[in-house]
Amino acid sequence: MAITLTEAAADRVRHFIQQRGKGVALRLGVRTSGCSGMAYVLEFADQIEDGDVVFENLGVKVVVDPKSLVYLDGTELDYGKEGLNEGFRFNNPNVKDACGCGESFSV
Repeated sequence: MAITLTEAAADRVRHFIQQRGKGVALRLGVRTSGCSGMAYVLEFADQIEDGDVVFENLGVKVVVDPKSLVYLDGTELDYGKEGLNEGFRFNNPNVKDACGCGESFSV
């Protein structure tokens, strides 16, 4: 099981944590939402909780709860800019379908 980050994503996470002035990791999860069933959740973790699965990649820790890991295993987190839009992108090999707006997915 693995969650990885591209160099661009790792740089951006380090930058956000530094701006915040605190944080030990990026928390990645999923929640029920949207027209396709699930949506990604990104938060900063100030501590690692019991049961969290921890991945470290390019000097950045990513924590995932076990229930979300089933849907996220193998995901690569990227960061990029396209025109005026910028943000994180999820390259998730488990996704079977996604909504037209890209906000939700199903597995």
